[in-house]
Amino acid sequence: MSALETLIQDARALAQGMPLEAEAARQLQICNACRYCEGFCAVFPAMTRRLEFGRADLHYMANLCHNCGACLHACQYAPPHDFGVNIPQTMARLRHHTYQDYAWPAPMGALYRRNGLLLVLVLWLSLSAFLYAGLRPIDGAAWHQGPVDFYTLFPHNTLVAWFAPVFLWGVLALGLGVRRFVRDITPVTGRIASQADATREAAHDALTLRYLDGGHGEGCHNEDDAYTLSRRRAHHLTFYGFALCFAATSVATLYHYVWGWAAPYDLPSLPKLLGVIGGFMLTAGSARLLWLNLRRHPQHGDAAQQPMDRGFIALLLLISVSGLGLWLARGHHAAMPFWLCVHLASVMTLFLTLPYSKMAHGFYRTAALLRHAVEKRLPNPVAAGGDA
Repeated sequence: MSALETLIQDARALAQGMPLEAEAARQLQICNACRYCEGFCAVFPAMTRRLEFGRADLHYMANLCHNCGACLHACQYAPPHDFGVNIPQTMARLRHHTYQDYAWPAPMGALYRRNGLLLVLVLWLSLSAFLYAGLRPIDGAAWHQGPVDFYTLFPHNTLVAWFAPVFLWGVLALGLGVRRFVRDITPVTGRIASQADATREAAHDALTLRYLDGGHGEGCHNEDDAYTLSRRRAHHLTFYGFALCFAATSVATLYHYVWGWAAPYDLPSLPKLLGVIGGFMLTAGSARLLWLNLRRHPQHGDAAQQPMDRGFIALLLLISVSGLGLWLARGHHAAMPFWLCVHLASVMTLFLTLPYSKMAHGFYRTAALLRHAVEKRLPNPVAAGGDA
């Protein structure tokens, strides 16, 4: 038996029943010997700085991976080869473990396995029904006496009492999880005296989705293996649309508490401009992401996470569509209470699932990009002449 045949047999035996982290380390060892994909994304430069892959290293690189698929389509050892190297899929599975392992409180990590489309829809429908049942009764004549604002249907203090604790809980739980993740990967990525340049670089890479270009600027592979920038563009529409909607809410909060201007606001007010533009961007982006997810290449990502992915995308779509519906049904329109309840239920569902949904990936990935920007400014410990 030749040495190559022996190596293939050993690789096949190792891959069968191997724990996920050990399997990820096995594949990265093969990549480290090959290095054909070294210029594709941040994962491969980070990989070449290591001879062994501990748990912290693996979770760090898993969150650097943007799942573009370029390395899979370029790999000579990808399935059906006996080595079975599929970095995008393995990293996706490992990321799911990251979210579960670092969830706070720890028992809530199980929600990452259950936070799918069905849970989102059930929670959204339940909250919609609860809110609709709690509407203040409005005299029919009131609709003809002038615009009815949100606070006529729900007192402002009631909305604050409902939403503020849920939002603060979501931010706290997610923030503590990401802090633990950063604390664990910092020793394996090093420290520098000043992180200003690294922070700027990481922010640029995160906000531009630099690593969703396939490493060559032409984008990810779609279901027929052709390059496309659709996924990158859909992510940009979704993220910046959501950011504009959040900015609209923030400005409206200032209007209310600083200047005493109560909602609803109409064009051309700043909250309405931000909200309408953001709403259309979020609708277009999330609808496109859902379509792309339904047609996802079978060897990209982790099929077990699709319910969570689709639940989160569907929730963003519900928020944007119901927000636009609420704007169009403003004033005297009898449909306004319906759209208000649907929109508020969508937003509350997002807050409730925030720390245990796909939204977490953006925070963990940004943290990994920051650590990568720090690490690359340090000497390579395995390079010739570097520290062993």
